[in-house]
Amino acid sequence: MALHNSLPHELTDFSVDLTSLEVLRRAQVMQALGPDWDPVEVLQGEEAAYDLLYSGLDSEQQRLYDELVAAGVLPVRGGGHAAP
Repeated sequence: MALHNSLPHELTDFSVDLTSLEVLRRAQVMQALGPDWDPVEVLQGEEAAYDLLYSGLDSEQQRLYDELVAAGVLPVRGGGHAAP
């Protein structure tokens, strides 16, 4: 009993439409976030956290920060220098 003899000789087109599952997933994410979720507030909070992260750098940290900005690794903040 050779298994390979029972396999089809041509490929069969197979596709699955995940659209309804994606819509359900997105609805569940929005439900989990709740009605009080404010994306603008979240982004502003993230920006404030980054400003705090890059504030109060000593001279060596500032030098490294400036190098990373120049290399395009970090975005420019505070006119090209970390916030004081």
